Amino acid sequence: MRNLSIIIPTLNEEDYLEETLKRVFQLKPPAYEVIVVDGGSNDLTMLVASRFLVRTISISQNNRSVQMNVGASVAQGELLCFLHADTLVPYNLTSLIEQSMQQPNLVLGGFVSLMRGPKKVRYFTSSLNYLKTHLCPLIYRPYAYFFKGLRLIFGDQVMFCRKEDFRKISGFDKNVPIMEEADFCLRINMLGKIRQFPQKVYTSDRRVSGLGFWKAHFIYFSILILWAFGASPHWLRQFYKDIR
Repeated sequence: MRNLSIIIPTLNEEDYLEETLKRVFQLKPPAYEVIVVDGGSNDLTMLVASRFLVRTISISQNNRSVQMNVGASVAQGELLCFLHADTLVPYNLTSLIEQSMQQPNLVLGGFVSLMRGPKKVRYFTSSLNYLKTHLCPLIYRPYAYFFKGLRLIFGDQVMFCRKEDFRKISGFDKNVPIMEEADFCLRINMLGKIRQFPQKVYTSDRRVSGLGFWKAHFIYFSILILWAFGASPHWLRQFYKDIR
């Protein structure tokens, strides 16, 4: 299989990366390559990555857009999959992506993300994440975007696309400090449709757990609504706390 390159941007992910990579290396069929692009970790992230047959790249910039762009620039697969370091994928991920991208009008896909911690799955939070993928484009940009196939796919939903389409829009915008994935969706939607597929992936609830249920949801949905109404991502960045 030379089709799929999995790109994992990391920053201080020693607590989650090993489990994620174990799952990735259990995929059947396997991905063609796995690329870990680190943004300057000061923990054991790179040591964890070195235990696996992955290509590791270290850059000085703590900028996820830059990290993903660097990974895409060296990827040899025809398809790109951007995976968060705290997200577990289904064992048939490779087949799911390759089959999905056979749809000629599809330019970007993702899955249903279930947020879970050590003791429970946060179904309510997961449902809200599902709804924002569809409702945000419908409510705020119905004619210009939603009916032209726009859906907002975020990193915890496992974003995948063709390398050719990624290059056409010059990848992620390194100057967008937050909501860079939504910005990517807006631009790639000009090339075709975006779809969320029903397969489930599991991502850590560390951010909701760290901030607290009500505070986390207030912050995340405030950022989404303000962004939808045109607030600057640089201004919105001050309200987002990155929790590792």
